[in-house]
Amino acid sequence: MAVLRTFLYLLVYPGLIFLFVYSTFCEWFDRKVYARLQNRMGPTHTGRFGLLQPIADFLKLLAKEDVVPEAADKRLFSVLPAIGLAVVATAGLLLPVWNFDLARPGWTSFPGDIIVILYLLSLPTLILFLAAWSSTNLFSTIGGSRVLTMLFGYEVPLFLAVLSPAILADSWRLAEIAAFYQARPLLLLPNLLGFFVALIAVQAKLERTPFDIPHAETEIVGGTFTEYSGKKLALFRLTFDVELVVASGLLAAVFMGGFPGGAVIGFAHFVVKTLVVIFLLSLIRALTARIRVDQVISFSWKVLAPLAVIQLLAIILLKGFLS
Repeated sequence: MAVLRTFLYLLVYPGLIFLFVYSTFCEWFDRKVYARLQNRMGPTHTGRFGLLQPIADFLKLLAKEDVVPEAADKRLFSVLPAIGLAVVATAGLLLPVWNFDLARPGWTSFPGDIIVILYLLSLPTLILFLAAWSSTNLFSTIGGSRVLTMLFGYEVPLFLAVLSPAILADSWRLAEIAAFYQARPLLLLPNLLGFFVALIAVQAKLERTPFDIPHAETEIVGGTFTEYSGKKLALFRLTFDVELVVASGLLAAVFMGGFPGGAVIGFAHFVVKTLVVIFLLSLIRALTARIRVDQVISFSWKVLAPLAVIQLLAIILLKGFLS
């Protein structure tokens, strides 16, 4: 029975099938919100309200010709899309989707899992750099260097902002952090500054406008993905969709408290709160235009990092006062 339960967790819920279905739904939601904010319709024809459009795009890419450049490092070029998807899918399994029973924690819940999930979310950036470098294309190489350059800007503010609520909750385990704020919702207010810092940092991590510099089509064709096509490009696109879900779920769990109730109610809370985060990310995407890579670094270290430090100091002082 335990083996069957583990198998269901890994493959069905909250495993790979759930991640695939929900990530494609979140892509549809993101595209729909972004389109409506620009007075467009967004996906409409494939499925009811265009719900099946992301899946149709994924299947279409799977059917396309898979081209590998002659000068590329063929093994590295071919295996990196699968590694990227595996990394973010593993991070998704660590999200506390509905189980906050600390007496009987989920099988993927353990002390320090918030550090692990932040580490796993950092790896796709390095994978994108290697993918660009292995293709040997000039545009891809430029995009890869931009990916790595941006990493040194947003990563520190993101870590500081996400770990501040953990310090106040006195735990490095996601389920305990979410349960702490579920029981004390007023303590979510001191973390509001950190939430907005983390939100902007996640926007940069996902390479969404105004941080879509590594794959700026008007400047460097497709940047990192210039040489990718077919199945490999489909896997990379799915990787970004799953990463969007994981990053949104992380912010929801840390900054919005737990998802009370059983499996059904908890799952509903998870969906609502992650969609709220995705809506805010879409809003940033619609309201801003692309900036330069040097402006990303400057903004990160002159604005985001100081705000994250202020957030951290405020949490430390509050923790001392409450204790």
